[in-house]
Amino acid sequence: MSQRLIVRSADLGRLREEGYHLETRGNVLLVHDVPYVNPSREVLRGTLVTELELAGDMTIQPSNHVAQFIGQTPSDSEGHPLSKLINSGAASLVGSVHVNFTFSKKPMGGDQRYRDYHHKVTTYVALLLMHAQVLDPTVAATTFPVITPDEDDDSPFEYLDTASVRAGISEVTKKLRLGPIAIIGLGGTGAYTLDLVAKTPVREIHLFDGDRYLQHNAFRSPGAPSIEELATVPKKVDYFAARYAKMRKKIVPHGDFVTEANVDELRGMTFVFLALDDGPARKLIVTKLEEYGIDFIDVGIGVEHVDNSLTGLVRTTLSTVDSRKHLDADHRLPFGKANDANDYNRNIQIADLNALNAALAVIKWKKLAGFYLDLEREHYSAYAVNGNTLINEDLG
Repeated sequence: MSQRLIVRSADLGRLREEGYHLETRGNVLLVHDVPYVNPSREVLRGTLVTELELAGDMTIQPSNHVAQFIGQTPSDSEGHPLSKLINSGAASLVGSVHVNFTFSKKPMGGDQRYRDYHHKVTTYVALLLMHAQVLDPTVAATTFPVITPDEDDDSPFEYLDTASVRAGISEVTKKLRLGPIAIIGLGGTGAYTLDLVAKTPVREIHLFDGDRYLQHNAFRSPGAPSIEELATVPKKVDYFAARYAKMRKKIVPHGDFVTEANVDELRGMTFVFLALDDGPARKLIVTKLEEYGIDFIDVGIGVEHVDNSLTGLVRTTLSTVDSRKHLDADHRLPFGKANDANDYNRNIQIADLNALNAALAVIKWKKLAGFYLDLEREHYSAYAVNGNTLINEDLG
């Protein structure tokens, strides 16, 4: 089935957005799951069929008002065949599609042609649905089926990104067809980073973390694991790779910490997110990423107790091939060992700060890719919880 045809044709796209179950076979449109009544007064579901007139890979106004149907004899709520609608009950072929009935219904208002295929399909569906709803008022033709990409599509998703289509931003979203990228550290912020990046068309996502997913992690990462899942004590990378494999392909787990022994695995990445609290490991990774010429974002959260409340700072630091000097000049990255006075290192459950840190990092990455407009072009930002302030530095 050609999703491209549906995406590029406004009338077909509108039908899909409204929840109709569409299929295309060549230049034939099939609308599945259309409720109708058979002569036994049963509410069934059939398939409406119509040939498509095309200009390239887009529909144009249909020149004829005829449609076809796959199913039993369409009838009214009393079981009488819809003789005013049915033009022929002889089996026939529409393209390669076998149909049972041919319908003939001109549009209202004296016009001999339907405006488009949305107009044509909804008119015919209504003529069948009205009788079915007499017997079952809850029945509907809009079933909102799951939509999968074309077989020859190189989409990383298991099902079509209808959110971008619905919002009309598919062309902008294509800017995120990057990759492979890596996320190093999945303790909290890294997991939320994965949650956001997994919903973009980036080609591959590599996960690096040697830790296991423990009970406290459930309170600072997206989703809700079951007791049974926690009992298996999985590696974080395996847990999250399995979670998001339901939505997308090419999530690659690496169940070890990044060290001198395996840091070379980052060499093929186009971008890296660092979400770890090990200063010496950060120093090693940053040094190698600079050597490899790879852009990266490093994130971090600092939390302290103040008067029986918590205050915190959420940091997002970008480093690109064209702008590295600010890291050393302003000591933007913590390369020392973890500070025990920092309450974050005592695993206080602060999922909201993890999520915010991840969101700021992913927004910055999307700006770098041209998805979002970036006027400040900051390479460092800090959000202060107590004052609800966001400060940008290292501009341009």
